[in-house]
This record gives sequence, C-alpha cells and structure tokens, in this order.
Amino acid sequence: MCGIVAWYSQSTGPELVETGREMLSRIVHRGPDDSGQTLVGERTWLGHNRLSIVGLEDGAQPLEGPRGWAMVCNGEIYNDAQLRESLSGFRFGTGSDNESALALLALHGPRALDRLQGMWALCAATPDGRFIAARDRLGIKPLYWAKVGDTHLFASEMRAFSLDVQHAVAAFPPGCWWTPEDGLVRFAEAVTPAEVRADAVEQRTRDVLVDSIRRHLMADVEVGVFLSGGLDSSIVAAVAADEYARRGARLKTFSVGTTGSPDLAAAREAAEFLGTEHHEAVFDAAQAIDALEDVIASVESYDAGLIRSAVPNWFLAELAARHVKAVLTGEGADELFAGYGYYHEQHPAPGELRRELERTVGLLHGLNLQRCDRVTMAHGLEARVPFLDTAVVTHAMSLPDEVKLLGEDGIEKSHLRRAFTGWLPDSVLWRRKLEFGTGSGAQDLLTPYWERQVSDDDLAVARADTDTQVRSKEELAYYRAFRRALPEIRPHSVLTRFALA
Repeated sequence: MCGIVAWYSQSTGPELVETGREMLSRIVHRGPDDSGQTLVGERTWLGHNRLSIVGLEDGAQPLEGPRGWAMVCNGEIYNDAQLRESLSGFRFGTGSDNESALALLALHGPRALDRLQGMWALCAATPDGRFIAARDRLGIKPLYWAKVGDTHLFASEMRAFSLDVQHAVAAFPPGCWWTPEDGLVRFAEAVTPAEVRADAVEQRTRDVLVDSIRRHLMADVEVGVFLSGGLDSSIVAAVAADEYARRGARLKTFSVGTTGSPDLAAAREAAEFLGTEHHEAVFDAAQAIDALEDVIASVESYDAGLIRSAVPNWFLAELAARHVKAVLTGEGADELFAGYGYYHEQHPAPGELRRELERTVGLLHGLNLQRCDRVTMAHGLEARVPFLDTAVVTHAMSLPDEVKLLGEDGIEKSHLRRAFTGWLPDSVLWRRKLEFGTGSGAQDLLTPYWERQVSDDDLAVARADTDTQVRSKEELAYYRAFRRALPEIRPHSVLTRFALA
C-alpha cells in the first residue's frame, strides 16, 4: 500500500519535477517505509511513497518493465500468482504483486486491466510518450486528477494538490483508464451479476466469502482484523482466526468505543469465542473533539455520518498500527446484503432493492471506502475489504431480492447470518445492526456537542449558500474544518467531472 503521484504533460519543464516532489511530500503518511521517483522520457514523472506489505526486499517503486515501461501502483493484486503463471512472456524481476499489473500493461495494453483482482490505482508510462492512469472497478483505492493547461496531474489524495490547482481537482472514476490518445475509457462495471443456482445458496455464500477472506490475508507481514462486534467484521475475524490457527498463529483483533459502548462489549465476546489476541481503544468526548481537525483533513469530507464513523476509526487505526501493518475490515457487506434499514423501508417492490443495492455499491468509493482508506493510511496502516472482492460482489449481487429481505423477526441479513451458523456465538451472529458511529458511542458525544456549539442563525446562513449544502449544525462544523484543510476544493465537484470517451 502506498501513495502515488504522477504528471503527464505535452510541454514539460524542469519546474514540473519539483511540482511532483512537492505533491509527493504532502502524502508521505501513506508510505513511510520508502520513497521513489522517476522522470520517464520528457512528458511524464512518477512518484511513490511505500508502505511495505508484499515483496518487502524487492518491491520498491517505480517498477520497471520491458519496452521502457515504468509504473507506480497503490494497492494489492490478489490474483498475482495466477497472473504470473499466465504471463509467461514477461520476465518478473521482483516479488511485488503490483508487478503483475505492469506485466499486463506491457504485454496486452490497458484493455487487459479487467483481469486484475484486487484494490488498486496506477499510473504508468514509457519514454516515447505513452501514458496510462487507471483505477479498480469499485474505486477501493483512491485516485484524483486535475487538468491545468496541457498538463494532467494525478495523486492518491486531494491534499497532494497545491492551492492553485485544487479548484480543478476531481475524483478519477472507478473502473476506468485514461490515455492521452483515447481519453477516458471504462473497462469494468462495479457490479456484473451472474446466475446463481437456487440450491445450497447459503453454502455458496459461505464458500465465496471464506475464499476471499483467506486470499486477503496474503502478505509478507502480519495482518489483523478490525472487530466491531457487528456481524460483518465478526465473520471476517472468524474466518481469519481459523486460517491463522491453521498456520499455528494467533490472530490480532482490534475494537474501539466509549466506556460501556455496545460495540466494545460485543467485540470482547466475539474475540473470546474466537481466541484472538484482542486489543481495545477507549476514547472520550474531549479526545473525540480534539481529533476532529485531523480526522476531517484526513478523510477529505464533511459528511456528518462519515465523520461520526471516522472518529472512532481514527483511534482504532492508531491502535492497530502499533501492532500490525495491515487489517481486514467488514466494509461493503451492508451494501451487498441489504444491511441498512432504509433498504427495506423505501425499496420493498420486486427489483427495487436490487437497483438500490447496485446504486449504493457504485457510490462506495466516495463514502465508506474513502473514510476507510484515509483514516488507516493516515497512520501508515493498510485496510483490506474482503466483502468487496470481485467474486463476492458478483455472487452477492446475483442473489434474488427474496434472499436479502428481512427475516420473520425483522432482522436484516438473515441469509448471511445463517450462512455462518456455528462460526460465532448466537448473541453476536444475531446481534441487530448498529451504525459504527452509534455502536462505538461517537454519535452520542459529537452530535449533542455541535448542537450546543453552532447557532440556528449560523445554520440558516449556511443553508442559504447553495455551494455548501449542509444538513445540520454538526455538518456545518465539519464543513468549516473541511474548508480549513482544503480551502480551494469545490466539495461537490470531486465526483467524476471528465466525460467518458
């Protein structure tokens, strides 16, 4: 995992090399282990800050390949071993999983990128002026870009861009690649459903998840699990703990909350049942308020729901980073298996639920995945999301709506719970859904605080500003902190701004 920066220009100058170096320095937190850069021909510069997870000894970037190709990549390629077997015409020089992405580009061009299974964003170039930028189908790993004159700038975070460029920054769209010749081209959709047989559906759901979780443990370092005590993270912990036991090792799990919060209690119960080495971070109101500026600057958002969950995530990542360099999380399960109450309240008609799930899966890159990536990488920690593996997404989105409806007792994700019967204590397996900001206790600290601190008049003035679009006093407070961190970013322009070719 890492942070990447690149630029491509039709008319380069020496000052652009310094621009790249300055951008790279602003995201050094994403890769504290190493840093590398290279000028590729006259039109491209590539920079990389590295967090070493796979290929510890020989995985430094930029990576070099045949025909002058050079590449920087942020992410993990989980089918690296299979790709290496199939790409017999490429001489691999490192143990880095990212090199399989470079091999695909060098041998088959950007149209082969749909063969990559994992989370990634990359920029690559050759000395003769070829250049490509691309991002995984779900946008699990971040990438932003800006066009200034005849120069395109790319970076893992918005904060990398200087103030005079921030007005032009946009999110690079997931599932797309860009070249100067072809423009922006989509190579993969977020959701590609397949047919699922009606028999043994729960067994197949369990099998596909177990396989994904085990593959996401691929690393040359120890991997832990964020364990909230909710269904999704507990399933991940259960499978990971079983895999670590097979290796003769003990899984490390991490939970967070205020004193007496329900998440802490449930996580302890799950950890004891699974026999993990469990660690806790406990925070109070003063600590939560003190951390807000750093959290908002890191997450690069002011959405109140996102920040309420990002605050406990901040303390959780800080704790985990003292013990491991990578963690698995339960992100994406609610969007795949209809875990949120509004899915069932607002989309009860046949077909409606599927369409809404597809919509929200497609938006994850600008919401929960953004929070997950930024908060962990702020502490030099890699977060992996096994529920969002391509095979899991394809399976889950192929299930009929009926499988995802509320159970007779009104509880959500009954299908997923039944699939993992026996893997967890029933009190955890059938624990009702609580938003992370609620279960950790963060909402009870933050929302009342800002209700007292922000006046009704301030909120009325902010709501009259069509560029601000805040929904509450709490969100107004977060918007002000967002503005201090990124004064020139247009908050609602960091969705895709460039048309697809």
